[in-house]
Amino acid sequence: MSIQGIFYLIAVILLALAALPISSRGVSLALLGAAFALLGYSWDTITG
Repeated sequence: MSIQGIFYLIAVILLALAALPISSRGVSLALLGAAFALLGYSWDTITG
């Protein structure tokens, strides 16, 4: 599995956890999931 796939997998897990009615103190799981999705999407551009 490529590093992009790992980032997308982490993003999906975080977004699924954000949809559950649990409370996470201090960090927004949805925002963190979106950041990992963006990182996976732009990985080719970042690493050039």
